[in-house]
Amino acid sequence: MRPTRRTALRLLGLGAVATAGASGCSLLAGTPQPQLLTSAAPLPRPYAVPLPLPEVAEPVRGTGGTDFYELTERAAEVEVLPGLRTPIQGYGGTFPGPTIQARSGRRTAVKLINQLGEPTVLHLHGGHTPPESDGFPTDLVAPGASREYVFPLEQRAATLWYHDHTMDYTGPRVWRGLAGMFVVRDAEEEALPLPSGERDVPLLICDRSFAADGTLLYPALGGRPGVREAYMGGVLGDVILVNGAPWPELRVANARYRLRLCNASNARVYELATGGPMVRVGGDGGLLAAPRTVERLRLAPGERADVVIDFSAYRVGQRVELRNLAGEGAQGRVMRFAIDRPERDDSAVPPRLSAVEPLDPSRAKVTRDFAFTSGSMHGGVGWLINGRPFDSERMEARPRLGDIEVWRLTSDVAHPVHVHLDHFQVLSVNGERPSGPPEWKDTVELRDAQTVEIVTRFTDYRGRYVLHCHNLEHEDMAMMAAFEVV
Repeated sequence: MRPTRRTALRLLGLGAVATAGASGCSLLAGTPQPQLLTSAAPLPRPYAVPLPLPEVAEPVRGTGGTDFYELTERAAEVEVLPGLRTPIQGYGGTFPGPTIQARSGRRTAVKLINQLGEPTVLHLHGGHTPPESDGFPTDLVAPGASREYVFPLEQRAATLWYHDHTMDYTGPRVWRGLAGMFVVRDAEEEALPLPSGERDVPLLICDRSFAADGTLLYPALGGRPGVREAYMGGVLGDVILVNGAPWPELRVANARYRLRLCNASNARVYELATGGPMVRVGGDGGLLAAPRTVERLRLAPGERADVVIDFSAYRVGQRVELRNLAGEGAQGRVMRFAIDRPERDDSAVPPRLSAVEPLDPSRAKVTRDFAFTSGSMHGGVGWLINGRPFDSERMEARPRLGDIEVWRLTSDVAHPVHVHLDHFQVLSVNGERPSGPPEWKDTVELRDAQTVEIVTRFTDYRGRYVLHCHNLEHEDMAMMAAFEVV
C-alpha cells in the first residue's frame, strides 16, 4: 500500500498552532534542542531488576538457502516499571522484539504481519538490502495486511537492528516498542577468539517516560505527524531502559564479555563509561581492522558499537556501573554488572580483527552537499535537508551504481545522519581526518555547526533509498531526502 504523493509533511500547521509543553522552547527564539519529558510515575530504584535477554527468533522454516521468519506486530501489555502495566506496540508483543541471528550470505526472509490499527513499515538498519525490502517510508503495510522482506545479507558480520520506518510516525512507533536486534554472523568473525555464547550480550539502550499508571508518555499532536512545539528538537525520556528494563543489573563471571551496544533512543546521545578500559572491536558495519581501547564511548541515535570488557580485572563481589557521562542524575546511569563467580576464560582480543578496505576519495566521481538545518515550512518551522522537506517523489541525488562518491554533511544543531543501502567511511570532521584506520559506518553524528565528509560506494542494487536524520522527531518532521541509485 503506497499513499498518493503528499506535500512534504502535513505536519506543520505545527509551529503556530502547537501547544508548548511545560519545558517550553520558543522556536522564534532559536533552533530547538532535545527536551526532557518528565514521568508522572515514580522513577524505579536503579539496579533492582535483572537484565532481560530478548528471545532469539526461530525460523518458521528454512529452504533453498533461505531462512524464513515471521514478525507479528501487535498491541500488548508488559511490565516495564515494577508493579505497573505498560501498553506497547511490539514485534511478537514484546519490547524489544525478538533478536534475529542470521548468517552472512544466507538469505533471510521476514514476513511482517501487521495486527495494529495503523500502517507500518519495517527497516533493517544497517542492512545491504534491495529497494523493495529496504523499508522506504511510504511502502506501507496496511492494518491486517502482511509483507515479505528479503534480506540477501551479502555483507560482513555486524550488529544491526530493525525498527519501524513509517513516514511521519517513526518516532512514536519506535517509542512504543517497534524495535529489535538483528545480528549477522560469518566465518571470519567466528574464527576469532572473541567472547561468545552467553558472554556475547546484546544491549539495546533507549530512554522512555511514563504516566502515573505506567502508560508511555509521548508528546504527540493527536493523530497528526510531529510533536508539541516544546519537543520539536527531540524527545528525551527520564527512564533509561536496557533490553526494555529500567537500569537493570547483569550478573557476570570474572571473564571477558562482548557487549553489542545499540542506541535505540529517539534523540538521546550516550557517552558510555565504566571507569575502566573498554576494548572496541566493532561498529555499525562490523569488525574494526584492529581493537581500540577507550575510556568512554559516544553513541548517537542509531549508532552501534561492540566492546569487550574484561571483568577479571575485578574481584568476585564487586559491581561495575555502565554510566552515561552525557546525562545528569538518574539519566547518568545505564546499568550495572555484578561479578558473582569465577569461571575459566579462553577468550582473547587479537591484535588484528579484520581487513577493512579503505575507499579512495581521489576516485570519487562527484562530491555532493547535504545541509541539515531547521527552516520555514508551510508557515511553521520544520527540519530540512538542503532547504527542502521530504518529498518521496523528488530524488535529491542519483548516484551511479559502483561509483565512489564523497558526501559533505553540514549541520546547524546536532543531527545523527543515517544513509540507507551501503556503509560509508568518515573522511574528515571539520577538516580534521579521524585517527586510526577507516571503519564502516551507516550512521554518523553531526554535532552543532559541524561539517563531516564521508566517502561511500553504492553496490548491487538500483532503486530508491533515503538518507535522514536519526533523531526521530527530526525525521518525522521532514528531515529526510530520497535518492535513486541508477
